Amino acid sequence: MIEQQNTIIVIPARLASRNLPGKPLADIWGVPMVVHVWRRAMEAKIGHVLVAAADLPIAEAVRAAGGDAIMTGRGARTGTDRVAEALAMRDPQGNYSHVVNLEADLPVVDPLSVQRCLAGLTNAIVDISTVAAAIEGAEAVHDPATVKAIAPLAGREVAFARDFLREPPVTLPPPFWQHAGIYAYRRPALDRFAALPQSPRERDLGVEMLRALDNGLKVAVVRIDNLPLRVASPADLEAARIALKEKK
Repeated sequence: MIEQQNTIIVIPARLASRNLPGKPLADIWGVPMVVHVWRRAMEAKIGHVLVAAADLPIAEAVRAAGGDAIMTGRGARTGTDRVAEALAMRDPQGNYSHVVNLEADLPVVDPLSVQRCLAGLTNAIVDISTVAAAIEGAEAVHDPATVKAIAPLAGREVAFARDFLREPPVTLPPPFWQHAGIYAYRRPALDRFAALPQSPRERDLGVEMLRALDNGLKVAVVRIDNLPLRVASPADLEAARIALKEKK
């Protein structure tokens, strides 16, 4: 059984962003985007919520909103590596046995998706759980910015990941499933993941779950109905403002 007191959601955040500099502090109805993500995490009600901040202004914004934040270094290879760094400082005893990594650019994420991601760990042989939704349209299938979770999810709620790709081979039939930036780890799996070097495929494709698969960790993919809006551009930021207008 996964209990609240043994679970923590960690939101890794840094100001550096290629397409949207200062993204975690982007204003959405007078509230920094990272605070909106923190609020969605709190609404999931699955455990404590901590923001792992690479830059002091992020930590200050979260604390001003009543949240918990911890400062990390700026050299983390991925968001999950930043999560592991934050927990090594905050919880070296390993009291948190289940860890959810919620990316800081998902201000409109459905708290139910966070809950479903954690539920993927109820299978004892699963090391890591993540979520994905069906991809509609050929353009999205072949969009290299879209990470595809290769898993037999058709007609199923959860399945083991076989691969994560940006461009599926022509021999692979649909349906395809778009991966979202929510991950749940058993603590030993998180610690092992962070201690591993990046695999060649992870470096080539920029997909951190490949490090897990390439080193024998078992990754479950949980099906969700709708992908959360990921803010990666000014247009996405405006879409988030529209979506969150009623929450201002």
